[in-house]
Amino acid sequence: MTMTSGLLISVGQHSDKGRKPVNQDFHGVLIPEEPLLGLKGIAAVLADGISSSTVSQIASESAVKSFLMDYYCTSETWTVKTSARRVLEATNSWLHAQTRKSQYAYDRDKGYVCTLSAMVIKATTAHIFHVGDCRIYRVAGKALEQLTDDHRIIASPEQTYLGRALGINPQLEIDYQSLEVQAGDVFVLATDGAYEFVEPRFVTGTVQAQAHDLDAAAKIIAEEAFRRGSDDNITIQILRIDAVPENRSPDIFNQTSELPLPPLPEPRASFDGYTIVREIHASSRSHIYLAVDGETGEAVALKLPSLDLRDNPAYLKRFLMEEWIARRIDSPHVLKPQKRARRRSYLYVATEFVEAQTLRQWMIDNPRADLETVRRIVEQIAAGLRAFHRMEMLHQDLRPDNILIDKTGTAKIIDFGSVRVAGVAEAAASGEADEVLGTVQYTAPEYFLGEGGSPRSDMFSLAVICYQMLTGKLPYGAEVARIRGKSDARKLRYRSAGDDDRNVAAWIDGALRRALHPDPFKRHEDLSEFTFELRNPNPAYLDTKITPLLERSPLLFWKLTTVILAGVIVVLLGLLHAR
Repeated sequence: MTMTSGLLISVGQHSDKGRKPVNQDFHGVLIPEEPLLGLKGIAAVLADGISSSTVSQIASESAVKSFLMDYYCTSETWTVKTSARRVLEATNSWLHAQTRKSQYAYDRDKGYVCTLSAMVIKATTAHIFHVGDCRIYRVAGKALEQLTDDHRIIASPEQTYLGRALGINPQLEIDYQSLEVQAGDVFVLATDGAYEFVEPRFVTGTVQAQAHDLDAAAKIIAEEAFRRGSDDNITIQILRIDAVPENRSPDIFNQTSELPLPPLPEPRASFDGYTIVREIHASSRSHIYLAVDGETGEAVALKLPSLDLRDNPAYLKRFLMEEWIARRIDSPHVLKPQKRARRRSYLYVATEFVEAQTLRQWMIDNPRADLETVRRIVEQIAAGLRAFHRMEMLHQDLRPDNILIDKTGTAKIIDFGSVRVAGVAEAAASGEADEVLGTVQYTAPEYFLGEGGSPRSDMFSLAVICYQMLTGKLPYGAEVARIRGKSDARKLRYRSAGDDDRNVAAWIDGALRRALHPDPFKRHEDLSEFTFELRNPNPAYLDTKITPLLERSPLLFWKLTTVILAGVIVVLLGLLHAR
């Protein structure tokens, strides 16, 4: 099978009803074209209806078709694991509902139930999802390495029954694993009507002998199972990895662009159907202009690549991703891209124009903002961040310069050049996303430890901004940027917002202290919890008892303990010497 991507596979499949009157198995493989091939990968699915049901063939067919169709309709920003789980959980709910509405409502074993195994191959990783007793093997020489566990419960030597299946319960427990693949790897997916009756050596020998025709190999294996007495439906799928991409990034980002880089326009100049009004902002990272669309008369903002970084492929890749990211987020608190009404002649990004100032300028103009105003701004920024997080994205560079405040007090997050997209990152070369892209004063400590980020990392940045709006200072000063290891992170000393002359309430300081904890697992679990605590006093923060020195300053505690112990030892030695 020839493909234009770096990921090349060959597929062989065969299914037969065997000695059963109806084939209750169903299977399929879908190989999409780019860009979905790079962003979502290749999917292979196998489902097996259960013998006690006369409608389970409907369940297995529905499960396979819905996976192959719906998986590719999930957001390209999601990881394979998230996308597949959402699809399988929705399918399970639908099958379970069909049984509840049918005559089999009180006999689930006769309802819309099936087992399922699926494999998604994306870049150089195979993602495996499994419910029931279909199996996935990897060929290992002349043996088969079983990658899935059968969800069967043994009642007696003669009787077993399924412990898990699609449609049998309202909730679904899915086995998931991922493994690296390389050219030459061969995977076999099989139902129990096949694997219980064919020796592994026969399977591997047939795959090797029929390497040029895997469909023929699958048919030969199925016929062997029938010949050896299989009394069930027989289905075999064979997947061979012929090549994996050397550069694991999806093609839409590798091909930086065929468009030329634009010149910097002058005011009143015509630029690709826009009339330039003035420059809004210029930095080492980009040039932004206010312009008017010649067709609609609408004011827009045009973002052009930096002159200094135009020879940097990584920078241009991130620049291209900005618009791609913006088109996948819908929030009033995130800057919106302009609709593409005509072909472009240059590489640039067109967005809505917001008559606003940056939050940094706003803080200069409002050095002693009241608590309610700060809360409203923080809540809006949190709403924008949640829009990123729902799509499995992290902003990673949240700072006052990347937030706009308009005349109505509405906050909008801008600049997506540092955004991490989980679905893209899992196809990126290892180490590609290790660079700390954020601004050090607002970046969570875990990034400097090489641990990667999470939604709690964006929360840390938001809490720094909130702290700064309330106090005019930074909670850790410049200490965060000096972190080189876990010991440095443990030495970070939070400066209480209550120490400021602005009389920040103890419970507000407690919420900030928690959101700004160096350990991400000790922060709030969710942004909504943080914003809730900014409005509702947490009794834990109102405790007037003095915090033990061990908690406030472990280093100082152990230093004092060492000094005291040393003093005790000196006294004891003196007493012994006196005797």
